[in-house]
Amino acid sequence: MNPDFVAYNIRQDVQDMHAYAVQDAAGMVKLDAMENPHRLPAELQAALGERLGAVALNRYPDGRVDDLRRALAAHAGMPEGFDIMLGNGSDELISLLALACAKPAGGQAASVLAPVPGFVMYAMSAQLQGLDFHGVPLTADFELDETAMLAAIAQHRPTLTYLAYPNNPTANLWDAAVIEKIIVAVGEQGGLVVMDEAYQPFASQSYIDRLARHSHVLLMRTLSKFGLAGVRLGYMMGPKALIAEVDKVRPPYNISVLNCECALFALGYQDVFAAQAQDIRTQRTVILAALTPLPGVKAYPSDANMILVRVPDAAKTFEGMRLRKVLVKNVSKMHPLLANCLRLTVGTATENEAMLAALLESL
Repeated sequence: MNPDFVAYNIRQDVQDMHAYAVQDAAGMVKLDAMENPHRLPAELQAALGERLGAVALNRYPDGRVDDLRRALAAHAGMPEGFDIMLGNGSDELISLLALACAKPAGGQAASVLAPVPGFVMYAMSAQLQGLDFHGVPLTADFELDETAMLAAIAQHRPTLTYLAYPNNPTANLWDAAVIEKIIVAVGEQGGLVVMDEAYQPFASQSYIDRLARHSHVLLMRTLSKFGLAGVRLGYMMGPKALIAEVDKVRPPYNISVLNCECALFALGYQDVFAAQAQDIRTQRTVILAALTPLPGVKAYPSDANMILVRVPDAAKTFEGMRLRKVLVKNVSKMHPLLANCLRLTVGTATENEAMLAALLESL
């Protein structure tokens, strides 16, 4: 902290926090943030521009947001009796869940539980709302530690439990039977489970078909990996009564008219985005095949648009790749289980060739 800074009434825990860091990607092959590397085709760019030009920017968002909710529900195959809530990206939904659950009930302090390593916003949102965060380490091969998870649930009685499916940054899906045991255990303690399917377009499985089994499970997705990271739109599905309660803490007009219209436009061209996702899955296979024979490199299985790799020296390899104008994510300091690990986003064929060449030269 700057010693000349006057804190005024800024909370001490906020002063002690580190802001979410975004790497400078100017002039780089950008493979650090799990973005869809494909832009809209030129004809769709023109059509979208014309459509956005007709939006009434002088008015607050209106019923079009409900049109988007219905379109997303149909796109996701939302079960009967469920409802959908929109957020300015999944990050806002995570923050709103913490806000809705932050007040202690019956003398029991509210808390958040999640496997670690995992998405950093689970812990950050908990801290900002004054909730305790309990991270339960995964096994050495990044699977759920069933015994440790069930023990932590019994000990901490978490208000919110997050299960990313697939997980970030490890990119893997977890055993369905273990997930079911965790969901049942949380429900018996009166808590909520959030299945975070941010990377669903690239995954071989989804929880959507099992969602209706439980009244305490929410399923969260985003259009960022669909191909609209710049639009900032996440959505969450759950039983109507439960969504209605969480929705009370949502700021009015949190989805801009431009975000809404972009999303509705994209959902009208789902085949284009499905083809992009298929290309990314194909490229993921190519990368994994190229990484397998590299000495000293261990690539982990992936059901996302990223691949976790362990190298002999993550800092050296990351810097070597950066100097060769390829930007990936050094996650080696996020958690002890990630020692010497890098996270590689799957890009276009050309980007992936550049990434693999830079990696090989930097080991």
